[in-house]
Amino acid sequence: MPVATTRLEQLQIIKLLQCVRLEDRPQIEKMTTHGIPSLINYSEPNQGESVLHLAAVTNNEELVRFLLGLGAHPNVQDFEGILFYCICPTQRHTHCLEIALQHGAPVNNKAHDGKPVLTVACSTAMENEEMCIKLLEKGADPNIKHELMGTTPLMEAAGAGSAAVVRCILQKGGDVNAVDRKGHHAAHRAATGGFFDVLKVMAAFGADFNQVASDGNTPIHYAARGGHDSCCKFLAQRGCPPKLKNSDGMTPRAIAKEAGSKAAGKELRKAENAYTKYSKPGMKNPNAPWMVFLYDWCVERQDDLIAEFSKLYTGDDEKDYKVNKEDFVQVLKKLKAPIPDDDHMKKLLTEHDKTREGVIDTKVFLSGKQFLSKTYLMSSYEPKSKKKKKGGKKGRKKGGKTKIYVPICTLPEGPRMPGGAPPAHLIPRATHWTDTGRFDRDHPPEHPLQDDSWWYLQHPQKTYINISEAAKLGDIESLKQAFQNNYPIDTRDKYFKTPLMCAAAHGHIEITKYLIEMGASVNAVDNFRWTPLHHACHGGQVDVVTTLVSAGADIDAQTMNGATPLMRAIECSNEPIVSFLIEQGVNMRKENKKEHNALDTAKEWADPRVLSIVQAKFDSLPAPKKKKGGRAAKKSPATRPQTVPPIPFGKGDGPDGGKKSPDPGKVKDLVPEFMPPLQTPPRSADRRSSVIRVQSSMAGRVEEREDVTYEPKKVWTHQPTKDELLQRKETERTRWGYELDFPNYKPPFQKNIASRVELFGGPED
Repeated sequence: MPVATTRLEQLQIIKLLQCVRLEDRPQIEKMTTHGIPSLINYSEPNQGESVLHLAAVTNNEELVRFLLGLGAHPNVQDFEGILFYCICPTQRHTHCLEIALQHGAPVNNKAHDGKPVLTVACSTAMENEEMCIKLLEKGADPNIKHELMGTTPLMEAAGAGSAAVVRCILQKGGDVNAVDRKGHHAAHRAATGGFFDVLKVMAAFGADFNQVASDGNTPIHYAARGGHDSCCKFLAQRGCPPKLKNSDGMTPRAIAKEAGSKAAGKELRKAENAYTKYSKPGMKNPNAPWMVFLYDWCVERQDDLIAEFSKLYTGDDEKDYKVNKEDFVQVLKKLKAPIPDDDHMKKLLTEHDKTREGVIDTKVFLSGKQFLSKTYLMSSYEPKSKKKKKGGKKGRKKGGKTKIYVPICTLPEGPRMPGGAPPAHLIPRATHWTDTGRFDRDHPPEHPLQDDSWWYLQHPQKTYINISEAAKLGDIESLKQAFQNNYPIDTRDKYFKTPLMCAAAHGHIEITKYLIEMGASVNAVDNFRWTPLHHACHGGQVDVVTTLVSAGADIDAQTMNGATPLMRAIECSNEPIVSFLIEQGVNMRKENKKEHNALDTAKEWADPRVLSIVQAKFDSLPAPKKKKGGRAAKKSPATRPQTVPPIPFGKGDGPDGGKKSPDPGKVKDLVPEFMPPLQTPPRSADRRSSVIRVQSSMAGRVEEREDVTYEPKKVWTHQPTKDELLQRKETERTRWGYELDFPNYKPPFQKNIASRVELFGGPED
């Protein structure tokens, strides 16, 4: 077609294109009549666009018809060799295509790059199936190839996933086993997209799925890479070898494993086992290839077969689908069933007429159950519905999850302390009382004898507080008085918590240090096997964690569900604690009962900062060494004697890591036995003076001096001054954040949970 080169031609074609955009028909007709000859077939000099290209893009059916009526040639091309009706298939302009075909446009025309019109249409076959079928009905060659790539319309339609267009191409005589210049088959493209219906249609037309591309990949390799388990199973049953390696030395199952597809890997493992089994000498697959081909053909031509068989039913009952053997053979021959020869036909008839009545049940034949295994039938590819549970004896399912029985926390009533005081978990509360008119926190007494309030003020009533509550509230004076009176330091409350656990959980650094100095166990566990270090990491204070680790706390201790202190710190997204534990050499590969390690926990709970720290540490770890068999190493004795009674667990569920859980009916009395308080040593009776003693002392020239020491009835307990209180508040705000004194303050773990909930749209979502 001519291209506008002179000034006059360029001005007129640009003006004509502008009129086409505005749909100004009188002006278009005027310019075509009085302008330069054949102006309507000229192309503009920049991209070679003509008036028909512009009309096809706008999908204006009437305008295209008007331009063709004025003499526009349907084979006009732009500089890229694209015909105007090559734009129609890609833009789904069916009416424009019909008009072009009515005016004699060739359906097998090609662009400059050698791409046919039908191939262009089939590349988007899912969106314009009607257009592709219309091109085939108008006589388009179903086997036409791209001159450069060698692709066919069947490959493009299979890659687009249109089973209807693939069926139409094959019915029009398309070559089902054609390959392009790289050796790719249409099945390669269908398997890449996981288009199971396309593979079914191709199998019904005799496709050979054992096609190896230039890179060594078969269709099943592409299906495995995409994780399409149904396609993997279908291709393996229809002749695609599941154990063939590609040029990279990888089998389909290895590719599926690399892609993380468990379903595809499971199907490929079954296919490999079957392939190995029937590859042995003397073994024969009962599902012969011709039977599989016949079944796929029956599935594709099921409507035609039912229509033919319905004319030949012998019974009067509507549910009787039997026909005579001779009629059955005639129908199969009429529809050109893929049965190799008469011997195979006889074998097929024998399978369906075992009683030798001379009739064939067509419903059984179409189901394929009589001559194929169930795994080859299409019913095996359908999603399985869940069956209702039947009543009967209840028992433990094999292969189920192991249940972890949690001990029931109970608190015994006694024994009481000496003198009738409450049990050891209740300690006397330290009450500061004085004459407030004389003394206060900023003006304490100058010496112990100055405060004589004990002699003239009414004494306050004695009260008691739970030892864990005192540690939780930071009541260090009550704890000091209790330990001076020989109260056991590792007394547990009804939740099996020791004072050190409560102090660590609430971030009281002073009480934590004091309890450790008094000999509290840093590796004691509660009923969930949490140690004080677990509570400290969950509380979110790095100074408490540092103190516990310095005192010998086990940084790799695991709870009942296998969680480590590092996992508790990650759940709070506490960057300093995570960094500190990693620097201390914590075991990063330990897993909990869900088989999640620290990195998996960070991906679920932590923010990007903590995740980057854990990820960097994991990347620097060496590959784990394989354990070699041999004698187990002896455990080194504990460096610190146990000061807290252990929690008794059921058989097989103790610290030795047994897997068995106690019987739920026997989980009782799991509270540790109470440690009786240390008895106060009895005071020796005062030795009174006697004549003999005085005589002996005088004889030995030993002078006995009388003790005149005075013990005050009440000792002034230290009260922090205002400056100390302000300094303490400043320290607490530095440790916990400025939001500490506000009502909406949240601890580190709750704050992390709230932020993640807001990230996903709030609690309602």
